[in-house]
Amino acid sequence: MSTPALTASSLLSRRDLQFLLHEWLKVEELCDRPRFADHSRDTFDEVLTLAERIATDHFAPHNREADANEPHIGPDGTVVLIPEVAPALAAFADAGLMGGAMDEAVGGIQLPQVVASAAFAWFQAANVGSSAYPFLTVAAANMLLVNGSPEQIETWVRPMIEGRFFGTMCLSETQAGSSLADVTTRAEPQDDGSYRVFGTKMWISGGEHELAENIVHLVLAKIPGGPPGVKGISLFVVPRLLVDDDGAVGERNDVVLAGLNHKMGFRGTVNTVLGFGEGTHRPGGAAGAVGYLVGEPHKGLAYMFHMMNEARIGVGLGAACLGYTGYLKALQYARERPQGRTLAAKGGTAPQVPIIEHADVKRMLLAQKSYVEGAMGLVLYCGRLVDEEQTAPDEDARARAALLLDVLTPITKSWPSQWCVTANDLAIQVHGGYGYAREYDVEQHYRDNRLNPIHEGTHGIQGLDLLGRKVTMRGGAGLGLLAETITATVDRARSGGGGQAAAHADALAASLARLLEVTGTIWGQPDVEAALANATAYLEAAGHIVVAWIWLEQLLAVDGRDGAFYDGKRQAAAYFLRYELPKAGPQLDLLASLDRTTLEMQDAWF
Repeated sequence: MSTPALTASSLLSRRDLQFLLHEWLKVEELCDRPRFADHSRDTFDEVLTLAERIATDHFAPHNREADANEPHIGPDGTVVLIPEVAPALAAFADAGLMGGAMDEAVGGIQLPQVVASAAFAWFQAANVGSSAYPFLTVAAANMLLVNGSPEQIETWVRPMIEGRFFGTMCLSETQAGSSLADVTTRAEPQDDGSYRVFGTKMWISGGEHELAENIVHLVLAKIPGGPPGVKGISLFVVPRLLVDDDGAVGERNDVVLAGLNHKMGFRGTVNTVLGFGEGTHRPGGAAGAVGYLVGEPHKGLAYMFHMMNEARIGVGLGAACLGYTGYLKALQYARERPQGRTLAAKGGTAPQVPIIEHADVKRMLLAQKSYVEGAMGLVLYCGRLVDEEQTAPDEDARARAALLLDVLTPITKSWPSQWCVTANDLAIQVHGGYGYAREYDVEQHYRDNRLNPIHEGTHGIQGLDLLGRKVTMRGGAGLGLLAETITATVDRARSGGGGQAAAHADALAASLARLLEVTGTIWGQPDVEAALANATAYLEAAGHIVVAWIWLEQLLAVDGRDGAFYDGKRQAAAYFLRYELPKAGPQLDLLASLDRTTLEMQDAWF
């Protein structure tokens, strides 16, 4: 059997990942830093090969079956999943991938984040429903590694890295939704230093199952007497099963499965309503679910944002992966499906041609390619920024990477979640009538990906974050750094002696200048509500400019290289910069006008 590295996959393009990691992002240079000194390009490639094999052999085969057979509650009250999920997750954990980017001291592989992200991309492309379990577990473990005590790391994180415990994030409540200031779950302190947690949490992915020995819930709750609103939120570890001093799993905590949610996509991921402290299970006979405070009281939201920001970039990666696999399957279909004749053919006697010969099909495929390869480049660039933030030898370089990552995070979450869904839509269109039939994967990919514009904060929330916080923080330093970084790429393209790259650089520079001008206009007037009314349009325009920059970066990386792969990169870059970047112009014009149409709309007028 050929190794996955040498065979074409319908999940992702290994060749593209090699290009992005090695030819553009130069990840091998990270091996010169002490944290990654034990690694090399060979070890990075071996991890990617391993990830592709496990994803292909253990995750992809049950993707459709998990979609068709949603988790349900069995007669004994436990959640029932299809049997293929557990061995797939065991294969993932046994390969050490749960701790891919984590410290060797806690059982991790200590990979660069950019490489770990590329490895995990295979699983999200293969089976986004099953990959959600390790996705959440890794994010929970990382949050505790930064904010938890040594005892909490030993008790909860090590078993998560080993794949024995899984993790969740319990934020939302029915009455609060994304407005976390309105959560009502409370945590009452006990004499032994623990807390008793009471409340109900909604939309908890991975909240109840039999896939692991235990589930570690990270729960936002308010300690009575604390400050109002978000300033009074604390964070607690609330395990499904209690653990004794020796690490042995014991009796059930008072965490009750109150129901399952059924989504249009991600059907393989059990999604739950959980009740804490409802009295069904009473550890030691006392009321409430036993919880353990993470860090300091009333700083829970700040701690949880560590997990949420990681998850937001992870959502962007998942969206890119679903768009990518849909694109590859549409490409394969277009090459194999004969239909119609070219316009140059005379009469109806000429043989039919594969639909990829038709210009409009090429347009749809090229649009998909530009979206998914641009999105993948953006997400992996952010992974590289994480590595710079953590390991750059210069303190100023670390600070700059952190600031740039802050600005890019809402875009990296939302842009792939919008435009890779569009890619999935186009993949259905390429398939024609077969595209919306369940016998073809692209129908499921669209449904799965349609959840990502909502996961970890809607487009509207990300727009408010970008325009209301990220571009204004520190006197606009973040936006200034982004502009400086894009301008450096523009200057490199212009200094190359003209040609296509220079022309594209001029177009990008003009769009960037317009973005900066419009940002000044928006915040140059005193009405904050009006300034933020069209924040989503700002997010979309800024996102297109950022992805155009990512494409210009990729175009420069193929300079002087010959072959079909590089020609494809050049054409996709040209498509995005000629067809997509100009879409930002009308949005920026609308923003500059300080239009109040949406703001002034009244409820009664609908």
